[in-house]
Amino acid sequence: MKYISVVIPAYNEENRISKTLYGIHDYLKTKDYDYEVIVVDDGSLDGTVLKAQESSLFKAGKLKIIKNGVNAGKGRAVKNGILNSSGELVLFSDADLSTPIREVDKFIEYINSGSDMVIGSRSVLNSSVIVHQPWYRELMGKTFNLFVKLFVMWGFNDTQCGFKLFRGDLAREIARHMRIDGFAFDVEMLYIAKAKKYNVKECGVTWENSPESKVKLFHGPVSMFFDLFKIKIIHASLK
Repeated sequence: MKYISVVIPAYNEENRISKTLYGIHDYLKTKDYDYEVIVVDDGSLDGTVLKAQESSLFKAGKLKIIKNGVNAGKGRAVKNGILNSSGELVLFSDADLSTPIREVDKFIEYINSGSDMVIGSRSVLNSSVIVHQPWYRELMGKTFNLFVKLFVMWGFNDTQCGFKLFRGDLAREIARHMRIDGFAFDVEMLYIAKAKKYNVKECGVTWENSPESKVKLFHGPVSMFFDLFKIKIIHASLK
């Protein structure tokens, strides 16, 4: 079993996946633990897979590539990646590395101190947002988090930061219950974790916005809001 599995969902990421994989490999190869990186290609129409196969990670035998075949959604990609992981710990990271991989060190410390799941946050006191999103995307994010608190659950200031670390067995248990394929999957993961009484820690991170967001300005938020109302219904039996 690997010590840590890093799961990266990817859709049309040929322009930045090479830099991301190099950055992860360059950092993790200095550690004294074994690791694997899992790129889940969500039906990309560009050269994402080819770029991943050209990476030093792939050549070192540290990279597994899973192909969804069709664009099924980020939630589905993350689920597939987690279910195919073997790590004692599982890290989910966005393909743009808006949160740098080095932040995993303090997340591991929280896990070693008793947390089951540690989620990155841009909205707590020890966070550092170097490059902000455009104002309208920040407004959408704040509105979405308000809806999460009003209609799904309290307790988290930022559910959507793409950097989350889990105990591996619990990550795979959560993934087996996941049903949301779209961008609201983060909320679903947290809802399942709370329903199962896992110890979840929200931790501030350094974060730098990447301009190539995959969330469409109209359809994405509308779909996410509808998915919020599905979560409590889908997982009513967990309570």
